[in-house]
Amino acid sequence: MNDGGGAGVVELRGVCKSYSRGGETVHVLDELTLSIPRGDFVALMGPSGSGKTTLLNLIGGLDRPTGGSIEVEGLAIDRLSEAALARWRADHVGFVFQAYNLLPVLSAERNVELPLLLTRLPAPERLRRARTALALVGLADRARHRPRELSGGQEQRVGIARAIVTDPTLLLCDEPTGDLDRRSGDEVLDLLGALNREFGKTIVMVTHDPRAAQRARRTLHLDKGRLERETRA
Repeated sequence: MNDGGGAGVVELRGVCKSYSRGGETVHVLDELTLSIPRGDFVALMGPSGSGKTTLLNLIGGLDRPTGGSIEVEGLAIDRLSEAALARWRADHVGFVFQAYNLLPVLSAERNVELPLLLTRLPAPERLRRARTALALVGLADRARHRPRELSGGQEQRVGIARAIVTDPTLLLCDEPTGDLDRRSGDEVLDLLGALNREFGKTIVMVTHDPRAAQRARRTLHLDKGRLERETRA
């Protein structure tokens, strides 16, 4: 199945992914072909085990395909060395996780600064960019607060600020509202929508929530490692 038509910022062609488990081979993705245009906002839905998170990890260079090819902005990321892939992720991908993954001993601004430690930016510039990212997600007044001093929704917004502080090509979100109440979840989805509309961020979001998926431009439905269908907002 080929979605998105035309050259995209992300191009997957015939991608397969399998694992060995207990002496047998488990096939997670099966000949998956997908195009994601620049500025798209895609929701990935499907039952548990359908391959959603595996697909997200492949797009973000956290995993490698068993077969097929993956290109981002024309670069074959599946052919990069581990070191080159790590540098590429640091420059081009922002990750947002369900569990926030903030370091409890660090303030919000220091958590947001973390991806910039992989760059050659001087410390004052790193801190300036971290504060700018926090202001963008509406948390300038919480810069010195530690995670335990924030609500769940605020923690996730810190996570989003950390994901965008490097101005990445892709924003990859794995169940970003899964641990939030409806109001906090809606605030996070509002923020993701604004990043897509106003800043042109290309977003791929795994979700089990149909209401969250409705915020995306289109929803891709996976089942047993295949793209079964697409619905549009």
